[in-house]
Amino acid sequence: MPGRLRHARPVGGPSTAALSVLTREIGAPGDGLDRLRLVPTPFVPEVWLHLAEDAIVWWARMEAAAGRTLPPPYWASAWPGGQGLARYLLDHPELAAGRRVLDLAAGSGLVAIAAALAGASEVVANDVDPWAVAAVTVNARANGVAVTATEGDLLDGDGTGVDLLLAGDVFYDAGLAGRVLPFLHRAAAAGAVVLVGDPDRGHLPAEALEVVASYPVPTTEPYVDSPVRRVQVLRPR
Repeated sequence: MPGRLRHARPVGGPSTAALSVLTREIGAPGDGLDRLRLVPTPFVPEVWLHLAEDAIVWWARMEAAAGRTLPPPYWASAWPGGQGLARYLLDHPELAAGRRVLDLAAGSGLVAIAAALAGASEVVANDVDPWAVAAVTVNARANGVAVTATEGDLLDGDGTGVDLLLAGDVFYDAGLAGRVLPFLHRAAAAGAVVLVGDPDRGHLPAEALEVVASYPVPTTEPYVDSPVRRVQVLRPR
């Protein structure tokens, strides 16, 4: 996929260290709120993920063990935007079948795994967090699919070399949204089909995207007012 992964690198370095820790965590005995469990995703039960019963409690324990600050474990929850987008892919497998797919800000790898299950010819899951890259690796393995996990910031790239670009729950921050949207438009202009899953985080410009599906999605994200969120699947106008 020439040009697409110019600012990304395969799993290695910090990601390898995180993968070693996650592998030990998954294999550790015991249960409780501070443990990871392999569970079916609430809205996409075809996909199993290693999730935390309580991501905040797990994070606190891991920071205490490491003796340093760790990035928030966004990958340890099944965020609603990704669930909605993964559901849409599995319900419309022709969108991914035979295509080169990029899952942007992949987190747990849920959307990438769904694309692989839908028959994509090649799937890359990218995130800036080395722990997310490690999580994608163990989750793809648990689902028996091939996903290449890469670490790095792609948002200054041109978005070329991708047939299908997927972005679940990426509009949660105004600064990030300001970088993501131009990247999505560049990818679309280069010929990619672009799909976004968003639970109305408040930073998505409605005039720039059109809705193709809407779902009530159960969420495992910590400390939310409602256990279900309305997720829209959108594409650039």
